[in-house]
Amino acid sequence: MKRLITLFCISLLIVSCGTKTKTSTPSNTQNQEIKINPDGTEFANSITSDDLKVLLTKYASDEFEGRETGEKGQKLAVDYLKSKYIEMGITTPLGGEDYFQEVPLEKQKVAEAEISVNQKAFKNFDDLVAVMVPETINTTINEIVYVGYGIDSENYSDYSNIDVKGKMVLAKAGEPKDEEGNFITSGTKEATKWTNGRQSLSSKRDAALNNGAKGFFYFDASLFSRYAPYFKRQASSGAAGRLSLKSNEEGMLMLMINEDLATALHPSIGNDSTSKVLTTDMAVNIKNNSINVDSENVVAYIKGSEKPDEIIVISAHLDHEGIKDGEIYNGADDDGSGTVAILEIAEAFKKAEKAGNGPKRSLLFLHVTGEEKGLLGSRFYTDMDPIFPLEGTVANLNIDMIGRTDPKRKEGNRNYVYLIGSDKLSTDLHNLSEEVNKKYTNIELDYTFNDENDPNRYYYRSDHYNFAKNNIPVIFYFNGTHDDYHRPSDTVEKIQFDLLENRTRLVFYTAWELANRADRIVVDKSVEP
Repeated sequence: MKRLITLFCISLLIVSCGTKTKTSTPSNTQNQEIKINPDGTEFANSITSDDLKVLLTKYASDEFEGRETGEKGQKLAVDYLKSKYIEMGITTPLGGEDYFQEVPLEKQKVAEAEISVNQKAFKNFDDLVAVMVPETINTTINEIVYVGYGIDSENYSDYSNIDVKGKMVLAKAGEPKDEEGNFITSGTKEATKWTNGRQSLSSKRDAALNNGAKGFFYFDASLFSRYAPYFKRQASSGAAGRLSLKSNEEGMLMLMINEDLATALHPSIGNDSTSKVLTTDMAVNIKNNSINVDSENVVAYIKGSEKPDEIIVISAHLDHEGIKDGEIYNGADDDGSGTVAILEIAEAFKKAEKAGNGPKRSLLFLHVTGEEKGLLGSRFYTDMDPIFPLEGTVANLNIDMIGRTDPKRKEGNRNYVYLIGSDKLSTDLHNLSEEVNKKYTNIELDYTFNDENDPNRYYYRSDHYNFAKNNIPVIFYFNGTHDDYHRPSDTVEKIQFDLLENRTRLVFYTAWELANRADRIVVDKSVEP
C-alpha cells in the first residue's frame, strides 16, 4: 500500500515499499523533488476502454486459436500487430516493413542413440540417454578425456592440468572429501552444487562446456535410474518436448550413462579420480530428432527527439496456450490485456509526436513470443540479439495481465494494480512511479508480490526479469491470478475495461515521464552477475 507523507509546501518523500507494510528510506541522492511534465494528459485521454475493448475482442477471439507459440494462431497474431502499427504510422527499428525479430526455437524430441565400445553395443535407455544433442552425429572416437569428478572450482579443479578443448570428456558423480569428511570445495559436510542431484548434473555440464569440451559423458547411477525411464516414455509417446531457444553457438553433446558403459570406457572409474586421457575404440551414432520452430517478437519504435540512444522498452507477451483437447485458450487477460494496452500506449505517443510533443528518449514497443514457454522471446532479445544496446536501455515497463481482479485479494478496493520490481534496482524509478500515480491515476499500488519472500516468485516469472538480470530497472504491472488463469475460460467478456483503461494510462504516464525527464533515472542498486 502506498504511503504519502506531505512535506511542508514543495517536496515529497516517496516511501519505498518492499510489501504493503514494509518500508525503506530512499538513498540521499534520491531525496529530490520529482518534476512531472504536465503535457501528457491530452494524449493519455486517448486511451479509452472502448478502444481497448475493440482491440481485445479481436485479439482474444477464436480466430487467433489461442496464439500458441510458432503455430498458425500466433502467426495471425503477429500479422495483426504489424498491421496496427502500420495503420498508426509507427515505424519499425528493423527498417522498411520488417516488424518481426525472428526468434529461432527448437521443439525437443528424444534422440535416437547407439554406442559401441570395443565392438560391444550399448543400447539407448538401457545404457545411455542423450540429454543434449546439438546435431546428428555419426563418428568414431579413439580417445576420451577422463576428468574424475568433473569439478572446476576455485580451490579444486579436475581440469587444471588437462586440455579438453574440442574433445569428449567423461566424469563421474560425487565430490572428494578431506580427512574430516568435509567436501573439499566447501570445507563443510553440507552437499554442494557438485553433489546435489540435478544441480550437480548442470554444474558439471557447465564446467565441461566452459572448458571447451565437445561432448560430456556423465556417470551417475542414481540420476540415470530416474532419467532413463522418463526419456524412454517420451520417445515411446512420440510427443515433442518443451520449446527452447536455439543457441547461436555450437552446442555440446551430453550423455548420461550407466555403470556398464562407464566401466567399458574406464574400468577403474569407481576408485580412480585422476584426470587422464583414455584410449578407446568407440562408435557413436546419434540422431537429433528435434524440430525447428519459427517464431517472432514484434517490434515498433518511436525515435527520441533529443536522446534517441536512450531507450524505454514497453513489453508484453503476445503468445498464449493455444488449443488443448479441442478447446481454445483465448488468453484475454493473459496476456491479451497487456498486448492491447501497448497498442493504445503506442498510439497515444504517436499522437503526441504528431502534435509536436514527441518523446525526448526513444520508445521500443516490444511484443515478445514464447513467454508461456519460459520467457524465450525476451531472453532472445536481451541475451542474444538486443536491437538496441542494453547499456542504452533506461527501463523496462512490462505488462502481463491487467484486465481483471484477484479474488484472493481481501483488502483495498478494485481500483488497484500489483507492482513488482519497481524498487529492486532504482529508487529513482520507484519514486517516479509513485508520484506519477498520485498525480494522474490514483490507483492503489499494491506491493504484496514485490516481497523478497513471496512464494509465488512473480518477479522471476515474466519478461521483465530478463531485463532486470541485466541491471535494467523494471516495473511489472499485474492484476494477480484468478480462476480463469491458464484456462479456456479466460475470455474477453470477463475483462473489466474501466480498470484496464486506468492501468494502461498509468503505464503511459510512467513511460511519458521516463522518456521526457531531464535526467536518466539512476540505478542505485544492482544484481550480482
